[in-house]
Amino acid sequence: MLREYTMPILHGAGQRAIDPTQTSAAPALPEPVRWHADGSAHSQRFDDVYSSSSGALQQARHVFLQGCGLPAAWARKGQCCILETGFGLGRNFLATWQAWNADPQRCRNLHFVSIEAWPVSGADLLRAVQPHPELLPLAQALHRRWLALRGGCNHFSFAQGRLSLTLWIGEVLPVLQGLQLKADALYLDGFCPSKNPQMWTPDALRAAVGCLHPGARVATWSVAREVRHRLSACGVALRKMPGLPPKRDCLSGVVETRDAPAAGPTPDQAGAAATAPADARAALRLN
Repeated sequence: MLREYTMPILHGAGQRAIDPTQTSAAPALPEPVRWHADGSAHSQRFDDVYSSSSGALQQARHVFLQGCGLPAAWARKGQCCILETGFGLGRNFLATWQAWNADPQRCRNLHFVSIEAWPVSGADLLRAVQPHPELLPLAQALHRRWLALRGGCNHFSFAQGRLSLTLWIGEVLPVLQGLQLKADALYLDGFCPSKNPQMWTPDALRAAVGCLHPGARVATWSVAREVRHRLSACGVALRKMPGLPPKRDCLSGVVETRDAPAAGPTPDQAGAAATAPADARAALRLN
């Protein structure tokens, strides 16, 4: 069940927080994407695809929206917050936005918070939706904001302020540890755990689950044994769902307990952390 949540996202007074300007500077060049003749996108850095061969939009709808009980779960709510690890080509965000737009019983405000260490170019964002013309107007609106993208915290508003995207450009663990957030759903969408293990460490998953309400939903395409065990250890009750080919299964879960709080920073991270500047905190207020 979706619940009301409050901001700000960053830790308050008396707590250590990661300075969003120090988490990771935006790369001098956009992350390169290798496009294949069939329209699939490949990450050279991680030697992995951005979506399954079934298609990114189908994956977003089946694995993440359906896995988190959306759009039904946000119906007639005042607000809903979704947390995502791995913004990638933005198609989960765009599919969620489209579903929210099309739902006459949608929540009043939707806040999408995502983390990405290696942002792609605006041109690649648009190319990614070419097979999905229904997403093109939304992708064009995102592309117009993309020119202002910087390292750290980026906050973009759409739909007359009723829909907001907070996109963190930085490494996943320090950003998650700097969030004080009670989200209603979690999309775990990093590259394969064997190729991008930082996204799936016990600390990263514990920190991500620590940003959720009890009863919040969790969804991911990965059914790797270590992912299942680590999420279960964080108090997430998991069940396998039919996947999209070539994957046989995907995961959906519900946060049952608060017995596993978000991991605190390591001594090295704590020493490097600083209080986030006021302008970054102000940027995260809901419209």
